[in-house]
Amino acid sequence: MSYKRSPRQVSSGCAGILVGTVAFQCYSAYLGIRLPSAAILTGDADLAQDFAISAEVADSLPPILDLLNELDPPFRAVPHISGSPRYHAFWNQTGCRVEFLTTNRGAEEYSDIPALGGASAESLRFMDFLIRDPVRSILLHGAGISVVIPDPCRYAVHKLIIAGRRQNDAGGQAKRDKDLRQAGMLFDALPVTGHGPSLADALEEAWDRGPAWKSAISDAAEIMHKEYWDAVNRMVGVLDR
Repeated sequence: MSYKRSPRQVSSGCAGILVGTVAFQCYSAYLGIRLPSAAILTGDADLAQDFAISAEVADSLPPILDLLNELDPPFRAVPHISGSPRYHAFWNQTGCRVEFLTTNRGAEEYSDIPALGGASAESLRFMDFLIRDPVRSILLHGAGISVVIPDPCRYAVHKLIIAGRRQNDAGGQAKRDKDLRQAGMLFDALPVTGHGPSLADALEEAWDRGPAWKSAISDAAEIMHKEYWDAVNRMVGVLDR
């Protein structure tokens, strides 16, 4: 199937934004390109929403666990590693994991988003950058499912930032490798599909946010995979002059 993207972006006030590797799968349809399957296989679905937006528009849902079990039972809540009684992730026996994320506002109560039907959301740094000005695409399943995802330029830069801050243990290295491959593919494809200026703007915005952002981007660029090294480091090098 083919899908023509709308030139208009989606309001940031939308109910929720699909992020993570499932969102990356949707860029093939959005950009009109093929992305290698090795970089998009996942059993996780991550969704993000800003607390202030959810509270302002008075979003609400039935208990989220009930909704998930209507789709693909049986789901159960995953205990948080910190021991917090709040639940932000759910998992079922087929290996599907659904996780809710939000922007970092520095207080735990901001993780209790009204739209999540009793669930909480994990507060993460850099999430505000990722979910600003999202776009609409199609998840290629069945007849196609309309979804809201991050702007691909912001997604590419965000993956660089996250890759540059991963831990050096085995789990962190595996996630870093996936982050770098996804970022590299988008840095390679976006200029070809007419998004080069927007990618440069997103990269410059992140670069100007402070030393921690610069360091993460530079660290990721230095270890970028060979096939994407030129595409990424050419742009980062311009900012570093």
